[in-house]
Amino acid sequence: MTPETPKTVPFRGLVTVSIMLATIMQVLDTTIANVALPHMQGSLSASQNQIAWVLTSYIIASAIMTLPVGWLSGHYGRKKVFAVSVTGFIAGSMLCGAATSIEQMVFFRILQGISGAALIPLSQSTLLDINPREKYGQAMALWGMGVMIGPILGPTLGGWLTEYYNWRWVFYINLPIGLLALAGVILFMPESERKDRKFDAFGFIMLSLLIGSFQLMIDRGQELDWFNSAEILLYCALIGASLWMYLVHTLQTDNPFLSPELFRDRNFVTSLFFIFLVGIILLASLALLPPYMQSLMGYPVIETGVIMAPRGIGVMFAMMVTGRLTGKTDPRILILFGLGMITLSLYEMTTFALFVPKQTLIWTGVIQGIGLGFTFMPLSTLAYTTLDPKFRDEAAGLFSLVRNIGSSVGISMVMVLLTRNIRINHAYLTEYITDTRLGIPWQQVPQSIQDNLAMIPALVDMEITRQAAAIAYINDFKFMMWIVIATLPLLLFLKAPEKKAG
Repeated sequence: MTPETPKTVPFRGLVTVSIMLATIMQVLDTTIANVALPHMQGSLSASQNQIAWVLTSYIIASAIMTLPVGWLSGHYGRKKVFAVSVTGFIAGSMLCGAATSIEQMVFFRILQGISGAALIPLSQSTLLDINPREKYGQAMALWGMGVMIGPILGPTLGGWLTEYYNWRWVFYINLPIGLLALAGVILFMPESERKDRKFDAFGFIMLSLLIGSFQLMIDRGQELDWFNSAEILLYCALIGASLWMYLVHTLQTDNPFLSPELFRDRNFVTSLFFIFLVGIILLASLALLPPYMQSLMGYPVIETGVIMAPRGIGVMFAMMVTGRLTGKTDPRILILFGLGMITLSLYEMTTFALFVPKQTLIWTGVIQGIGLGFTFMPLSTLAYTTLDPKFRDEAAGLFSLVRNIGSSVGISMVMVLLTRNIRINHAYLTEYITDTRLGIPWQQVPQSIQDNLAMIPALVDMEITRQAAAIAYINDFKFMMWIVIATLPLLLFLKAPEKKAG
């Protein structure tokens, strides 16, 4: 930061608005393109495997370029890095909207991921720097609101734009938001203090190889049948080799890529475990509910997006409340309450059936949103309370990276369990059904079906598949519920911030 103290930073409100616009723009793009993929596939003449790289390329590029954010902001200045990132993200978005082939789209999505990687961690560290310590809670509530609501509202906004305009507007919408953010950053964002620290190129390459291989393994594992595939085994070998070489290199070098001081701070390390959990629950739920509502319950795409939207209202409410309570209440109590609300929502979701009323879907979504908000905001504050401010940019980059990895792992886990449990449940449900036994009395079979016996096997199999899928979804919700419960003991490792005298 500049020599001025946070209390004398001019245009603090305009700086906050500018960096939050950039943050929302970046997090929206993690999910807004999901619902447009079928339309992109037809327009770009891409196969199912090729179109998946529209998401995978963005995630991998963003994850890898999150790593050097701390060094870049220290070497070139936070304001310059932020402005260049916003500019690159706008350019990447425009190019994605104008893409005419799948190869162009993947390349431009990589550009988007590289450019946008710095926006979330730098927006977080900037808010902490321009606000006094007593306002950390409110600052993190505002930041968390943008980070959490973006992925929730992304599918709704993406579906609306795709339905009523064109899939290209999923990317073009970033232009007005990005230009406003860029103007605010250039005009009002203060300069940060620069640090002349040597760049550990070998450490960065090893960590990039580790994260890239891990992301590819997670994204392609289900498609390639996991460890039965030579490609997945290659990724595992690269993960092990790069991790080993990075650890050995870190112990021997004087300037490691990630400062060892980060991992000596108990609050920060514990917060990394928690934010990994939040990443799992946030995007895994968003990945499961839309197909569950559309394929099993028959809700149309637009209505699905509308039903999912109130989850964001729960997040906003929780962020506003926790912003007021921080400093007056032990943050660990707020996190405990948040985890309890998440557990309650997931427990209610284990009671879902083949049709769930809209009000139940909305209610469970709002409760889960409240729980995520009560967990995320105090956690984002506690992570930095005992950490030296000079490590803030580096820590924010690692914090965002772990959250993104948690999201990737969460989506992969629930999709693997879903696919396998559908097969297992189908096998159990058909155990007592044969060519001569339907499992129900013949009198309960509708007359229209009795008159056409050839239809019966196909109709029975179709219904059994629906029932097996419903049970598999419920098993996923139950699995996530137990993950949340299992993390509760980690609260004992978090240290509450010290209260100032007077």
